[in-house]
Amino acid sequence: MSKLLEILGCPYPIIQGPIGAMNSPKLVAAVCEAGAFGMLALGFSRPEEAKHLVNEVRDLTDKPFGANLMFINPDNPEILEILANAGVRTITTSAGFPGNFYKDIHSLGMKGLHVLLSSKHARKVEDLGADGLVVSGVESGGLRSNKPESSTMILVPLVVDQVSIPVVAAGGIADSRGYRAAMALGAQGVQIGTRFIATKEGPAPEKWKKAIVDCEDGGTTLLPLGNVSMRTIINPKLRQAIEDQDRDLSQEYNLLDAPQAWNTGDFDLFPAGGGQISALIKEVKPVKAIIEEMIFESV
Repeated sequence: MSKLLEILGCPYPIIQGPIGAMNSPKLVAAVCEAGAFGMLALGFSRPEEAKHLVNEVRDLTDKPFGANLMFINPDNPEILEILANAGVRTITTSAGFPGNFYKDIHSLGMKGLHVLLSSKHARKVEDLGADGLVVSGVESGGLRSNKPESSTMILVPLVVDQVSIPVVAAGGIADSRGYRAAMALGAQGVQIGTRFIATKEGPAPEKWKKAIVDCEDGGTTLLPLGNVSMRTIINPKLRQAIEDQDRDLSQEYNLLDAPQAWNTGDFDLFPAGGGQISALIKEVKPVKAIIEEMIFESV
């Protein structure tokens, strides 16, 4: 058994990428029941909401699951205790520098993996106590920095060469081919986001799933949003804005509108989120089918 699987406690080294608008206990439980590691996205959650979501997942599965905490949330210490009391043993952290937070994680008998978008701080984060790293290449969906970034193919081996803790590859992975490639790069597992949006169990509106399935090569862009950017799927309104050189794309959309847009399918309000891997996703499938293809066709 790999060190990563010891940390996760599940049969397969596949982590469900935590997406706030996809905070569905049903999806998390389906991932866990299929042998992978389901994750709640608690980055912007308050303690009571976090407790409710955790209890819902626990009602649906007795398998191990985790959650993502973002360092911008001041309620993290209370949420961490809620998770520990519910029997959650592994989390991921992101959107900031860990500082002493991993001491708190370990004091509760828990493990944690920190999410990195570059190799710059990999060794420092290991020294601060992270039990593993989720390394997210520029082709990933979700929030990104505004700095030049490397693809998964480059970033994963860069980090693997620096640290002794397990590395999880994220970005550009949706099937057994991507899974095998990640392992060849030195990763012990993968984190999957976009592929799990386009699933039967996923709570995303059908318009979001269709946007992923219909996405073509080059069909996503990094949308500037002030101090950060987000990879989204290009729709007609966004394409028009991109092609108009007189428009400041960073002023076209408000990140605070993303939850409403993604929950309703109103992608003129804010474009659908999705990684570059969207171009390879051609069908909405059950979670179990995705995980089984990834694992058993990789043998």
